[in-house]
Amino acid sequence: MKRLASICGFLLLASALYAADNPAQPATQSLAPQNPAAQTSTSPTPASPPMEKVRIKEISEIEGVRSNPLLGYGVVVGLKGTGDTRQTTFSTQMLANILQKMGVQVPAQAIRVNNIAAVFVTADLPPFASPGTSLDVTVSSMGDAKSLEGGTLLLTALYAPDGKAYAQAQGSLVLGGYTAGLAANSHQLNHPTAGRIPNGGMVERPAIVDLQQMPTISLLLRDSDFAVTRDVAKAINDDFKRDIAKAIDGRRVEVSNAAIHFPIPELIARVEDLQVPIQIPSKVVVNERTGTVVMGMNVRLGAVSVLHGGLEIEIATQFTVSQPNPLTNGQTTVLPETTVKVGEQPARRMELREGATVEDLVRGLQSIGATARDIVAILQAIKSAGGLNAELEVI
Repeated sequence: MKRLASICGFLLLASALYAADNPAQPATQSLAPQNPAAQTSTSPTPASPPMEKVRIKEISEIEGVRSNPLLGYGVVVGLKGTGDTRQTTFSTQMLANILQKMGVQVPAQAIRVNNIAAVFVTADLPPFASPGTSLDVTVSSMGDAKSLEGGTLLLTALYAPDGKAYAQAQGSLVLGGYTAGLAANSHQLNHPTAGRIPNGGMVERPAIVDLQQMPTISLLLRDSDFAVTRDVAKAINDDFKRDIAKAIDGRRVEVSNAAIHFPIPELIARVEDLQVPIQIPSKVVVNERTGTVVMGMNVRLGAVSVLHGGLEIEIATQFTVSQPNPLTNGQTTVLPETTVKVGEQPARRMELREGATVEDLVRGLQSIGATARDIVAILQAIKSAGGLNAELEVI
C-alpha cells in the first residue's frame, strides 16, 4: 500500500508539472465570425495630401484694393543712329509737336533724324498711391528702331482706363540686351528694343480708395477652393469669437464689421495675419512650345507600362547639272534629285508601379531615351490612361 501511495503521489506531481508547462486548451472552439473591425489591416493606406499653414494674406486679395494699369505714348531721344527710319512717320510727327509746344515751328516732313524712337510707356498704379509716389516704368519701341540703348525718355503722361492722367515718366533707359554690327554681320542679345526706368515715374493724381465706405470686406481667393473658403471663415470666426465671416462660394469670403466696429485697416491687418491649413495641389504644368514640364513632388502615378519608339523621316535634295550632247541645240539644266529615308526605332518599354513618384518617372523616361517633347506626349497619354493622379495643365 505504501508503494502504491508513493506511485500515485509521483503521478500527481508529474501531472501538476505538465499542467503548469502546458496550459489547458478550451474544449470547444467558437464558430462565430470574428469582428472585422478588431482585425488589424496590413494593407497600406494611401497617404493624404500634404498640408501646410499659410497666412490669409498669401492666398487672397481684398476686393477693391488693387493696382491699375497706366499707359502713355512718348519719344526716346539720344540714340546712336538706331532709331526709327523715315518710314515711321509718327515719331517725327511727335517730335514736331514737342518742338511746337516749345515755340519752334518745324514741319514734320522736313525732319530727317534717326536718333529718336516712338515708344509706349506702361506702369502699374498701386493702391493708395499718393502724389509723389515713385513708379517703375517699362518702355517699348513701337516703330522700326533697332535698339533703345543709350536713350532717354522725354516727359510722358501716363493715363488710366478712365482717360485721366495719373502719373508722368521721364529718365534714362536700362536695357537687358544689346545689338552690335550691321546687316548680316551683327550680334544681338535679348531684346534691345524694350527697357525699364527704375523709379522713372511719379504719381500726380491720388488713387482714392475709401475704406470707411466698406462695411463688409470681401476676401477673394486666388485659387477657387471650397474647403479653403470654409477654413478661412472658421479661422476668422474663432479668432473674433463671433460669426462675422461667411463663405459665399469657392472664391469669396465676406467679413462683416457691423457687430465688432473695428477700424477697417486694423480689421484687414488682423484678418490677413491669420493662418489656415491648405492642401498642396497635385498639378503638372506642361509647355508644349518649349518642352518644359514642371511637376510637384506630391504627384503620384498609377501602375502603367509605357512603350516609346521613334519615327525618323529624312528628306534630302541634291542638284545635278545636265549637260547636252556636243553639236546639239540642247541647254544646260539643273535637275533636283530627292531622296526620302524612313527609319523607325524599336519601341522601348518602361514600367511604373503603383504609387511611383516624379523621380521614378523622370528616371524611367530618361532610361528609354525620351526627350522633353516626348515627355509631354507621354504625360498626356498617361493622363488619358488614368495613371496620373494629378491635374494636367497645358500652356
